[in-house]
Amino acid sequence: MSSFSNANNRAAFWQWLPWLLLLVFVAGFIWLFVSMKTASEAKWEPPRTTPAEQQASAPVADTPAPISSYHNAVARASQSVVNIYTTQTMAEHPYMDDPVLRRLFEFHGESPQDQDMTNLGSGVIVSEDGYIVTNAHVIEKADEITVAFSDGRKSRAKVIGTDPGSDLAVIKVGMTGLIPLSFREAPIRVGDVALAIGNPFGVGQTVTQGIISATGRTGLGVNKFEDFIQTDAAINPGNSGGALVDARGELVGINTVIFSRSGGSVGIGFAIPTVLIEQVMNGLIKNGRVSRGWLGIEIQSQLRDPTRLETSTGVEVLNVIDKGPAAKSGLKVGDIILTIDGVEMTDANKLIQYVARKPPTTELNAQILRNGKNKQIKILLAERPQQEIVEMPEIINDESFEDQPSYHGQNQNQPTMSEEERVRMREELLQLFERDGAPQSQ
Repeated sequence: MSSFSNANNRAAFWQWLPWLLLLVFVAGFIWLFVSMKTASEAKWEPPRTTPAEQQASAPVADTPAPISSYHNAVARASQSVVNIYTTQTMAEHPYMDDPVLRRLFEFHGESPQDQDMTNLGSGVIVSEDGYIVTNAHVIEKADEITVAFSDGRKSRAKVIGTDPGSDLAVIKVGMTGLIPLSFREAPIRVGDVALAIGNPFGVGQTVTQGIISATGRTGLGVNKFEDFIQTDAAINPGNSGGALVDARGELVGINTVIFSRSGGSVGIGFAIPTVLIEQVMNGLIKNGRVSRGWLGIEIQSQLRDPTRLETSTGVEVLNVIDKGPAAKSGLKVGDIILTIDGVEMTDANKLIQYVARKPPTTELNAQILRNGKNKQIKILLAERPQQEIVEMPEIINDESFEDQPSYHGQNQNQPTMSEEERVRMREELLQLFERDGAPQSQ
């Protein structure tokens, strides 16, 4: 009986096994179909950083405790920032010798005599015995320089030296016991807090806050030697020569120029970094000029198309000056300079800045590309000769105003007027005076 029952059970099992397998197969197929459909309809999510990655990239405060105020940094730095006022004689208008045109100026309440024009800027105290660094364009052609200190004192200043190539100048006041502003030792980083201190529009010492937007900006065409710090801290007319400091109140750079269409800040300002300030300041104080290294070549960056995937670096030599350092080293026209002392030369501006920071008699190790082959050469730098400064391009300097007179001296270009235009203007002015009853001279 028992064996008969077991036989029936086995028969029933084998009878239902195909159906069970079919059911499992169908269920698996349905599960796979539903899973694939759900995955295809799921919303795409962007990659996310893990909590550990977020913690690693979190902003780091300049002090152990969270910063709620920059009062201490500003109080420390502002006592070393000064206001600079320059006075220069504005030459008489070239047409003031014409009696009729002269009366026109008198009619409008303008003095026909030479006038004094006052410009404003800022500066930074860099020594206890009165040395102050500012922009060269702030004191350009100044007949008299007045420095106003944060404590209300004022003093006349004399020019120690200017370096138009970097737009820096050093002036000195006859005072002692001043408080110099400390230079930041560590390199400033993109994203660090930046505070700009100066005298915008002559309203008085003002502080604006932002961040470091970029470092090592070159190729703007503003100065011959460029290595700008870019910041979005508001810089306006009068800030030139003022301090850009970090969250500790240490000097990062000297504010010098802005991008702007209106003349006011749009959040793109540039400052000269302390490493360049130190080089220029030492040269001007010790020797009255800045001594820089010189290769004696004309160069251009390798042509690069931003739409192409492949990139080309290096600087092509267009001309080698006879008997110059490069000529003596064997550098030739057509060579492509790839690296100098192991530093990649990505463009001409980087090469110019690198060489200019080296003192004369420095030996450089250059890797070049000649006829498709790499070659190492050594170049002994000479002193860079003094050159004329080219006219500034259309990057608005923060001391430039469209309504500022264009005739400040005899060397400036004087407005021209033909004799026919002069006669016509005389007649129109005479008619104007007769019709309007302008006061007559006795």
